[in-house]
Amino acid sequence: MKIITPHYILMRDRVSTNLSIAFDKTIEKIAPLDELIEMYPDAQRTTLRENSLLMPGLINAHVHIEFSANKTELSYGDFMSWLYSVIENREELIGGCNIECMKNACDMMLENGITTFGTISSHGMDLDACVSAKQNVVYFNEVIGSQATMADALYADFLSRLDASKSVKREGFYPAVAIHSPYSVHPVLIKKALKIVKDEKLKITAHFMESQAERDWLDNSNGEFKEFFHKLVKQESNVSSAKEFLELFNESETLLTHVVHANEEELNTVAKAKHTVIHCPISNRLLGNPTLNIKELNDKNIRWIVATDGLSSNYKLDLFEEMKMSLFMHSDAPLLKFAQALLDGVTIHAAQALGLNTGEIAEGKNADMIVLDLDKEPTQELAIHLILHRYNISKVYINGTLTKETNESH
Repeated sequence: MKIITPHYILMRDRVSTNLSIAFDKTIEKIAPLDELIEMYPDAQRTTLRENSLLMPGLINAHVHIEFSANKTELSYGDFMSWLYSVIENREELIGGCNIECMKNACDMMLENGITTFGTISSHGMDLDACVSAKQNVVYFNEVIGSQATMADALYADFLSRLDASKSVKREGFYPAVAIHSPYSVHPVLIKKALKIVKDEKLKITAHFMESQAERDWLDNSNGEFKEFFHKLVKQESNVSSAKEFLELFNESETLLTHVVHANEEELNTVAKAKHTVIHCPISNRLLGNPTLNIKELNDKNIRWIVATDGLSSNYKLDLFEEMKMSLFMHSDAPLLKFAQALLDGVTIHAAQALGLNTGEIAEGKNADMIVLDLDKEPTQELAIHLILHRYNISKVYINGTLTKETNESH
């Protein structure tokens, strides 16, 4: 048992002081230090510096570790230009990201206080890096392929990768399933994958309505994807509409990434099925896509969370940076209320979406915690300040283990 005494603790509804936390893998008790010493006299004790803030570890629910080699190879500003550049540089991107490259991406997230991440694995090449990562990992094995003639082979490849991830036996590693998108996965494949999701109670995610090209293709098999699919796979029409795609997920609460081009009917379906929307503001901006309409999601009681996407459409894997960009992009949102919602979107709401027992400092929750070195006593605008000012992260605990420690700034 360990006891940690920070100056301040960020709880769901308040900032507490004069309290300590007793924890092992989970948070056992939150109480004054004297009370905890009496309960756990042999516990290892740590007292933190003045103005230290202990808060939940951050959760990055959507990242692509396999594409972490990109820096200047890809084209930004327009979704289709970016997509063509991904295909053109695919071998260089994948071949250039060895296990060290992928481990560096995991370490980058750890440096930025990310204690849990959900990675979308297209090829299974990131498995070893994710198994050795210090964080909790939700490992989404991706299904992709819109050609019916290839469905059996693609499904066999998916099953092989899924089985490999299910063979991993380590704390905090969770095999899961990803459907790439409605334009790139045949319904036959989706139905087969969803049966596994239901039978084995796995988490499921999908990209949905990221670009205008996707909107046009799903609505009428036209637009910029028409030439793309004709040239690439000799496909002349979509394999399903957006409505047909969403209907497949009615019984499986799904994490839908982007959703910036969804219409009202689709959002009503998302709300009814209790799906979660993953907001990736930097990725949307770099690929020339719109800003997510969060007010509309709030009006429909749709849960939304924040993630970085991968380094193929971002410059760093940092949720504090992501929240800051979102804070400025949504300039009509009430500042403090929105900042608090952003913090929820990388902690408790992300944990709920992934079905994990973490995301808040509370008894019984996993001891996934980070310590930030504040400059002075926090005010009621702490949520804004946490996002605006890059405070030093001096300690990171994952499942109760001190995983990272840096020199504290004074």
